[in-house]
Amino acid sequence: MSDLMKQYRSKLVTAEEAVKVVKSGDWVRYGYSFSKPTALDMELAKRKDELFDVNIHCSTCLRKFYTVEADPTTLHFRYNSGHMTAPERYLRDKGMAYYIPAQFGQNVEWFRRGYNPCNVTMLSVCPMDKYGYFNFGPNNSMLKAICDVSEKVIVEVNPSMPRALGGFDEAIHISEVDMIVEDPRADNPLPDIASPSITLEDKKIAEFIMEEITDGACLQLGIGGMPQVIGEMITQSDLKDLGVHTEMMNESMMDMFLAGKLTGRRKTLLPGKIVYTFAFGSKRLWEWIDNNPALASCPVNFTNSPQYIMANDNVISINNCIEVDLTGQVCSESKGTRMISGSGGQLEFAYGSFYSKGGKSFLAMTSTYNKNGNKLSRIVPTLTPGAVVTTPRPVVHYLVTEYGKVNLKGKSEWQRAELIISIAHPDFRDDLIKEAEKLGIWRRSAKIE
Repeated sequence: MSDLMKQYRSKLVTAEEAVKVVKSGDWVRYGYSFSKPTALDMELAKRKDELFDVNIHCSTCLRKFYTVEADPTTLHFRYNSGHMTAPERYLRDKGMAYYIPAQFGQNVEWFRRGYNPCNVTMLSVCPMDKYGYFNFGPNNSMLKAICDVSEKVIVEVNPSMPRALGGFDEAIHISEVDMIVEDPRADNPLPDIASPSITLEDKKIAEFIMEEITDGACLQLGIGGMPQVIGEMITQSDLKDLGVHTEMMNESMMDMFLAGKLTGRRKTLLPGKIVYTFAFGSKRLWEWIDNNPALASCPVNFTNSPQYIMANDNVISINNCIEVDLTGQVCSESKGTRMISGSGGQLEFAYGSFYSKGGKSFLAMTSTYNKNGNKLSRIVPTLTPGAVVTTPRPVVHYLVTEYGKVNLKGKSEWQRAELIISIAHPDFRDDLIKEAEKLGIWRRSAKIE
């Protein structure tokens, strides 16, 4: 038996045995997104009555939380999310979860500097390779940093986890692991996430942004229907030699690569590589990621650091937002006090892309949304009370709706008001002008055409 296998067998325990290391008051890290463990979470939930004040942390997770759902009181288990998906948002709405405000790219340093306690880390990983490494799959983010500072590291082997090549910090060696769990419940294929629905408004927004993308551009795309449309449009366009340096990789990037549009030849930082820190998509995407040398899984302090974003020329950053006020403040994570998602890396990419030679940042939204059958404007005089400013107004570059795109850089308050109202839904423009007048930021008396 090899030395690696001897180590492996000496560290192999049941999930029930592994969770016994958790003590009352501990912070238990479940990794990031799809690295959240299943069998370990189930077994820890069974210890509810003997544990108190255990904080559990994960982010951008679509998995069921057995611990948290076992304790609606949060006296035993309390969930803390760094970025909310629908399941996490549901828990928060029920008073069973809390949000950790975060700039995604800073998370690695949080842990390395000791700002976040790491008593026990439990995470789902790929099976060990012949060199003794457990790959994190398409969930790199801050996992290596968490493991490095954790008192105990427990890996739950998931044979269905796609192996995501680096980059760097994409795996942990067996020598750095305290316990290994093999359990039938841990063999979980990553969710087959359907492509988002695409609206006519998404298509129109995408058309405005497509006008700004040139050969050799380096792309960062957020989540949602509109980035998916842009990917489809690029696939069918004459654009060539595009690159990717992004936080999230999605199916549109895979499709662009398969269509020959993504070569990365003109990138100055890791040319030829599609650089990302986590991925969301369908079974097709997971199969494409598995052992693909065209991809570079990197930690989030590399993908989201403005200094590395701006290292590439012609960076095009495209993200969604929820609400914008007439001065250009952008909220992309809450509706009032209700958390919808999180800060993510929007601010980092909006900032970094502007300093890229030829770079541009786009924050996009449909001009309206429906609530209880009523059409409401996403462009408002002032942000909804309690709304979080995700991207401050001095950082905002382009705002885009289905009615146009405007560049806010260098614009005074009255210019901003005029430009922003010009891309609002026509049904709301008159009222927005009246509100701008009350705020003292409206210069023209003529109605916007």
